Amino acid sequence: MFHLRACNFFLFVILLSFNASFLRRGENHIKRCLIRACFTLPSDEQEWILEPLCFPEQPATDIGTNSSSHHDMEVVTCVLCSHSAPLSEKDRLLKHLVLVHKLVIADVKLIADFPKYMEYWKNRISEQPITDFCSVIKTNSQGPVEKQEHYFLLCDVLPEDRVLREHLQQKRLEEILEQQQRERDDDSFQRICMFCNDEFNGNRSSLLNHMAREHSFNVGLPDNIVYCVEFLDHLQSKLDNLQCLYCEKTFRDKTTLKDHMRKKQHRRINGNNSEYDCFYIINYLELGKTWEEVQSEDDREMEDEDDDWSDWQAHPVCAVCLFCEQQSESMEKIYTHMEETHGFDLHKLKTELNLRFYQQVKLVNYIRREIHQCRCYGCQEKFGSKPEVIRHVMEAGHVMQLPETSTWDQPQYYFPTYENDALLCALSDSDSESEHTGPWRDVPVIAEDISNLKVLKQTSVLSHLLKNTDKENGS
Repeated sequence: MFHLRACNFFLFVILLSFNASFLRRGENHIKRCLIRACFTLPSDEQEWILEPLCFPEQPATDIGTNSSSHHDMEVVTCVLCSHSAPLSEKDRLLKHLVLVHKLVIADVKLIADFPKYMEYWKNRISEQPITDFCSVIKTNSQGPVEKQEHYFLLCDVLPEDRVLREHLQQKRLEEILEQQQRERDDDSFQRICMFCNDEFNGNRSSLLNHMAREHSFNVGLPDNIVYCVEFLDHLQSKLDNLQCLYCEKTFRDKTTLKDHMRKKQHRRINGNNSEYDCFYIINYLELGKTWEEVQSEDDREMEDEDDDWSDWQAHPVCAVCLFCEQQSESMEKIYTHMEETHGFDLHKLKTELNLRFYQQVKLVNYIRREIHQCRCYGCQEKFGSKPEVIRHVMEAGHVMQLPETSTWDQPQYYFPTYENDALLCALSDSDSESEHTGPWRDVPVIAEDISNLKVLKQTSVLSHLLKNTDKENGS
């Protein structure tokens, strides 16, 4: 065991004391692995040689580890002795390996299933000497023999270790995909929105889409998220602690936090915060790659390939009712639903008011915005919630009552209230519009005067140009 005064030279000696055989096996890679491994070990006891190292106060969540408590309590056993520790305290086990057995495991955070990894190597090392699997690093190679020590580095330079890591990664990916599918098919989801008091039952997508649509809080597509309940619990915990989800600053009350997130546009999560990585499928796709690295890969070679798209099917686009959450892939069903359930007939309004295509767009966006702002689009009365304004529109008979055309026929309503409003794609030109009726029907058409073409030809500028050209050619 080293004393504290020797710790200043520990890493320096290890990194510079490689013998010739290991330089041939990839000196730079081994050095990088050793540095990463050493600098991820904890230090909380004064007598350990690793005390001078600094670590983040909140370590990043390991990719590929389940966030459930029973998984963290799984016991991991040392590969060289009977010493064990819970998975949540695996850093202590790694320290034990370095200090007691002088064994360093590289890139621990890239191991998808650490208990299975340790179990595999415990069996293998019991069968063969550790030197058959590990790179041997001699420290203080220039000093006396009695002061020289050997450290062992277990990393993916060894093909067997690389295959094991890839196998565990593939197995974890399959488990994650199965978990995601279970969540997608689960209709027992029940939760209250963290920004309002609306309660959602059924599928998780209803809540996620609601937060994106009503509160501009978009965490991504529901199909890209896994462990959704734990994810929402984590976000709710931050809000309960008056912590901003993006900059993670803490505020004195909920009102101040709400104003901050609205004004600073911080109603989103920080993509650079690795504690959210375990909730997104993309982070499980490739060994050792984060979502940023996967997205930054050059796909130009893939684009040049002639892929077979014959079996490709586009995801159907669902249109949403103007007054409720009803959705349908069929536009006619949405029109029928709005007419039968709410008494709103868009086709009738188009015919009676002779609405052109862009006027229909403005009208739909106007109604969307008014209802989103809890205001009746017919009488402009303001209400406290969306259900209240819908109830008023129905009871007061304002469903088909529109204000003056100048109120909604404005350029600002060219822009969609909801970016993915599929109802706008279903609007059609009026029949009369194609026949040049409406404001264009009374526009006079003046025919071109061609009664005296001979005079026009003689007085035309082109005739002078032609004459000058003929003279130049004759000369």
